[in-house]
Amino acid sequence: MKSLLALIFFPVLAFGELKIGIATQNITPKLGIPLAGYYSERGADGIHDPLNAKVIVLESDGVKAVLVGLDLIGTIRPTVEEARTLITQQTGIAGRNVMISATHSHTGPIFAGSRRFDALGGQHDLAQEYTSTLPRLIAAAVQSAHSKLLPARVFFGRTRVEGLAFNRRFHMRDGSVGWNPGKFNPNIIRVAGPTDDELAVVYFEDAQARPLATYVNFAMHLDTVGGTHFSADYPFTLSEYLGRAKHPDMLTLFTIGCAGDINHVNVQWANPQKGHSEAARIGTILAAGVLRAYEKLQTNSPDARLRISSELVSLPLPEISEADVVSAEKIANAVSEKTAPAPKFMDQVQAFKVLDIAARKGEPQKVEVQVIALGQEIAWVSLPGEIFVELGLTIKAGSPFKQTIIAELANGSIGYIPTRRAYSEGNYEVVSARCAEGSGELLVASALQQLRELHLK
Repeated sequence: MKSLLALIFFPVLAFGELKIGIATQNITPKLGIPLAGYYSERGADGIHDPLNAKVIVLESDGVKAVLVGLDLIGTIRPTVEEARTLITQQTGIAGRNVMISATHSHTGPIFAGSRRFDALGGQHDLAQEYTSTLPRLIAAAVQSAHSKLLPARVFFGRTRVEGLAFNRRFHMRDGSVGWNPGKFNPNIIRVAGPTDDELAVVYFEDAQARPLATYVNFAMHLDTVGGTHFSADYPFTLSEYLGRAKHPDMLTLFTIGCAGDINHVNVQWANPQKGHSEAARIGTILAAGVLRAYEKLQTNSPDARLRISSELVSLPLPEISEADVVSAEKIANAVSEKTAPAPKFMDQVQAFKVLDIAARKGEPQKVEVQVIALGQEIAWVSLPGEIFVELGLTIKAGSPFKQTIIAELANGSIGYIPTRRAYSEGNYEVVSARCAEGSGELLVASALQQLRELHLK
């Protein structure tokens, strides 16, 4: 497999008023809870590695911001809102200053709260219990990190890790755009989109140069493990290796970039790419990239100001008919009752999308785009779903900040958000999308406007 690391680094913040606090909270559910990530119910029957909430609290001149990473399939808006309320009550940090994102592990628990979740295990008592408990666990982690604020300095850089992530949509010989068409499929003509090979690194240390935390971001799906054991997937190996290299107490907080159409499957490589060995391979390669980055990090900018903004963006709904709803009800009931033969996969995808849209009764999706800026060099952007990679690349290209990091599945998630072009191409992500054509471009516009405004402050 081709793997090329090309280093691009920028010096950043020196000592100033910046403080950070870090914490890790185990959020592994009880065994037996249904797992998320597929259109079939499967109960957790073991723990390969724990699921965690990882937190970095930043403070500069009295302004505080929070970065939270969850080893979960996604985030849901009620959980985010409740966690923010608790965080404000316990720490005084404004809820709008808290960015809560998920890594997209497919070996974590399902949530309660949507028709698809309910049909695939969301009504299970353990799922209901976990969904109601999670906000308190997140808030506890933030409170712990907030109680340990200490002076710090921060460094950043970015590395290109090529040949690891792949666009999973392909132009096919029959004129269609295929989705995960399989290895060495003779009907593949060419890939239908790009990848984002940037590995973003933000590193924090204390006044004695002791490692505190490394924030890592990369755009690639986490569906590598499979099975029925809880696992954080490849970020687990990434964290383990960085801890060995720097310090066992150093926090590694991983977030996923815009990876709605990006996964780890190389269709030109015969080797199987599933299981914990594959997750370990990916985590090891990413860890190597971060270790290379550590060699080049510098500091020289005195600006450690924190600025935070957010905007609620209304996204239009896909059009559905009454006939679509009737058909969807039948399919969803067949799934819930485990009727044989099971409905076809794409019919299930369409059915659960239709029912979620119908339940909104015409009300647009209202989602949050948030930006946290640190000085004039670093900005974090939250996006509310599984975002097609080109949308993220557009934000990065238009951002005035030297390093712009995008965390998808953050502050709530509405599922797939394709590009405008992809809607005409169809297939899985488009069929599944709970928002209409052009929604992704609305998110890009909001993110870029906020980035420009914060850079001027």
